[in-house]
Amino acid sequence: MNRLAVELQPLIALALGQGGVVFLRVAAVIAVLPAFGERTVPVRVKLMLALMFTAIVAPAVGPVTALDGPGKTVLVVVCETVIGLAIGLAIRLFVLALQTAGSIAAQSSSLAQLLGGAAAEPIPAMGYVLAVAGLALAVMSGLHVEVARLLIRSYDLFPAGRFPAAGPMADWGVVRVAQAFGLAFTLAVPFVIASVIYNLTLGVINRAMPQLMVAFVGAPVITFGGLFLLLVASPTLLAVWNNALFAFLANPGAGAP
Repeated sequence: MNRLAVELQPLIALALGQGGVVFLRVAAVIAVLPAFGERTVPVRVKLMLALMFTAIVAPAVGPVTALDGPGKTVLVVVCETVIGLAIGLAIRLFVLALQTAGSIAAQSSSLAQLLGGAAAEPIPAMGYVLAVAGLALAVMSGLHVEVARLLIRSYDLFPAGRFPAAGPMADWGVVRVAQAFGLAFTLAVPFVIASVIYNLTLGVINRAMPQLMVAFVGAPVITFGGLFLLLVASPTLLAVWNNALFAFLANPGAGAP
């Protein structure tokens, strides 16, 4: 038994070392991952999620890098943490896009202040509703499965223990941010168009009947119209957002130089 334990000790140490390297990247992703990495999720739950994802990813990627000496260990810790945060933040941008779309829609429909402090971040009610609904839809659509696949594929895009080049990484991040803002405006377009039509109509009425207090007439109309448009358009908006999110998870290197 003692001989068997001695023979297995190097293998166990190697497996723990490789698992620890994978855990560094996985934990960094989980820390900012939508739904699983929210502020309301306890730290212990995040730790267990990171361990479970590590147990899934580590056997799939196999040996990732060798830890030869303290210098190599420190380099691997820094590289894997930075890469994990970059991947997690790229996914997090989709939630920020949904919140930005809600903010644009709320400003367009004069609903920016309603329940603005209900979330941990100061966002309008529309952004809060869209963000919660989007996260629920993503989780029900298999977000955890796609994230596990993304983590496995990430070792082809960002090899373990190798610090990504600053130029390509910056270009990749700029593309992600640009796509997030483009997606946010795309989702908010119906509300912007409705707001433009509303204000043009209100201006025409005001010129035709200056004595009419158009603000008292128009305020309830734009409020009801914004809520009605949210009710009607939100299923389509969330479907478009969910498709964009899963398209990125399936191909995280899209748009990269």
